[in-house]
Amino acid sequence: MKISELMLFMMWALLVVVRLYSSMEAVCEVQVLSLEDRAPWLSLKKESIKLKKIILQNTCTILNTPPKISLVSKRTAFPFVTFAFLTNSTASATESTKRFPTSFRSPLPQNPSSPWTTMREIVTIQVGSFANFIGSHFWNFQDEMLGLAADPYGDPLFKTDGLNMDVLYRTGETQQGTLTYTPRLLSIDFQGSLGPMSSRGTLYNEGSNAPSEVVTWEGNVSTHASEPQKKNLFLQSLYQEEQDVPLVNGINGGKKDLQNEIQDTDIVKCLDRGVQFWTDFSKVHYHPQSLYEVNGLWMDAQEFDNYGIGRDVFTENLQGEEVCERLRFFVEECDHIQGFKFIADDSGGFSPIAADFLENIADEYSNTPVLLYAVRGPGSHMNLRSRKQTVVRDLHDAVSFSRLSSFCKMIVPVGLPFLSMSKASTYLNIEDENPYHCSAVYAAALHSASLPFRMEAPGPSADSSDTVGALDVNGIVQMLAGQSRQNMVAILDIAMPAPGMTGRQDEKSLLGNLHPLTPEVAEDMDDLQAVESMTVHGAIGSEDHRASVSEVKNAINAEYEHAIIRPMFCHLSVARCPLPIPLPFPSIFGNLVGQHGELLGSPILGSSSRGSLDVHSIPMAARLRSSCAILPFLENRLANLRKFGIERGSLGTELLRSWGFGRDEIKFQADGKSGAMEDGDGSVACRAN
Repeated sequence: MKISELMLFMMWALLVVVRLYSSMEAVCEVQVLSLEDRAPWLSLKKESIKLKKIILQNTCTILNTPPKISLVSKRTAFPFVTFAFLTNSTASATESTKRFPTSFRSPLPQNPSSPWTTMREIVTIQVGSFANFIGSHFWNFQDEMLGLAADPYGDPLFKTDGLNMDVLYRTGETQQGTLTYTPRLLSIDFQGSLGPMSSRGTLYNEGSNAPSEVVTWEGNVSTHASEPQKKNLFLQSLYQEEQDVPLVNGINGGKKDLQNEIQDTDIVKCLDRGVQFWTDFSKVHYHPQSLYEVNGLWMDAQEFDNYGIGRDVFTENLQGEEVCERLRFFVEECDHIQGFKFIADDSGGFSPIAADFLENIADEYSNTPVLLYAVRGPGSHMNLRSRKQTVVRDLHDAVSFSRLSSFCKMIVPVGLPFLSMSKASTYLNIEDENPYHCSAVYAAALHSASLPFRMEAPGPSADSSDTVGALDVNGIVQMLAGQSRQNMVAILDIAMPAPGMTGRQDEKSLLGNLHPLTPEVAEDMDDLQAVESMTVHGAIGSEDHRASVSEVKNAINAEYEHAIIRPMFCHLSVARCPLPIPLPFPSIFGNLVGQHGELLGSPILGSSSRGSLDVHSIPMAARLRSSCAILPFLENRLANLRKFGIERGSLGTELLRSWGFGRDEIKFQADGKSGAMEDGDGSVACRAN
């Protein structure tokens, strides 16, 4: 290299260093906690730690800021790992943290490959009727949190800056210049499933549906229009609110007169008497790109009940292209998407629609993880009257699981045959045949499990008083599905409401109150290699006050220290913010649940079921775990696939052929599942592909 070229290069390098120095005041800190050898799936080995120290020291040398390297050793029942963070103290001190509705700030661009990033965007996808019932409750929770955060008289716990709602929401603007804040959501369902709601939503009014004045057809024109669905009392009250008619909810603690109190009571009774559509209890505004009704597929869940019926729906009439284009709309406006949260109704014909959509997502967004919740409504567990119906159901379950699990990073089956009789409903009064009831419980679990995705990571030297344990979608996928045994099927547990942290003898421990919402789980199976991610929020401490983050952490640590069987690893996320109960939430709480979700020592007289007017918020705990307890679920599907689809003379051979599956293809799927459930020595492992 010539001397002149060398001098130019040195001048350029010096300029880069000067710009770095002038634009950043960095504090570099590494905190590494001791890792036990029983966690082999972790990538933080000694060599990589040394390498990270060297890189960090070099970075801090360039910026002229000495590194702080602290090695902390903690012996707990399970290892907690704090990764290295690089923080910009100047930015953190000046950046506004206000959220909707006082600010419509979008999240700052982040580097997706950096371990120092804050939470990034999630795109939510809901496919199928029951998935949208769950989604409606889920978004009601988010809307309630936004409203309470903006309410000057609301609970200060909801005003925390530790939860970033921009992860789930997008900002926009109508043609009239009105700023909007809507879910980053794509919903797919039957035609007519929206009830009185327009598929264009309610915010973006784009004119009437009158025919254009430019007419090229000279013949007679006839218009056939169905009568719009009548709005129920709850939707009428929302319309009144938007017309500036004040309706005081009462949930936020505001005063209300007798007339409005009766109105709220009437609304609750109206919803408890019957909900036909998931929009009947939705209080959220949606973007016009969010709601998609499948053309030619009218609402009749009883006939749309198996894999073959929905097999070609996604590809017919270019519907798949339109759906993918809508998804592209939401993805392309993200700065750095952290993943897809996909809720699929896998009990009927929507399963192949979801599988085809997932296959397209896997092709187009191969580096973006998909966290799939395969949900089942109450109607999918009805008693089948004939042998043929049983074979169809068993084959559907096996094929549906095989296809769906092929195109995601982690799958979580959700939906018990009889939720009301399960341990998860100890403090609840559930009507099993009512999707409005069941979906509320599953939505609460999904809300709690997804809280870590929205938590702001404060940095290694800061300790947030409101939240701890931030995690992104890829992090939880790697934690639960990235072990050496590669178990991509996780179990969802819930404690609703969660017991207090007081240690009262009349209350079971929090771990003892966690019960599965995943079907066909072996509850008596001990797995020393289990890996867990637990979220606790709104926990109640002494004197019925909300427990602090440190109190919850200490209580959970103490429980694990005294447990006979402990997981290999557990990641704990804690938030002080409880689960808010919005007005359209069903009256499913038992008479042992107090106003703030506290568990009472004696039942409240005069009412067996309590709703949103009686219970304003509840503490929650949810857990996603990778465990061999999922083996019965996997083994049943593999056995049915072999019994009805592969064995000679099996009853399901012709049925599978009509669904588009040949015997060789089914055998290949079964062999793959069988090989994934066994180690090389033939011993049973807990693994699925």
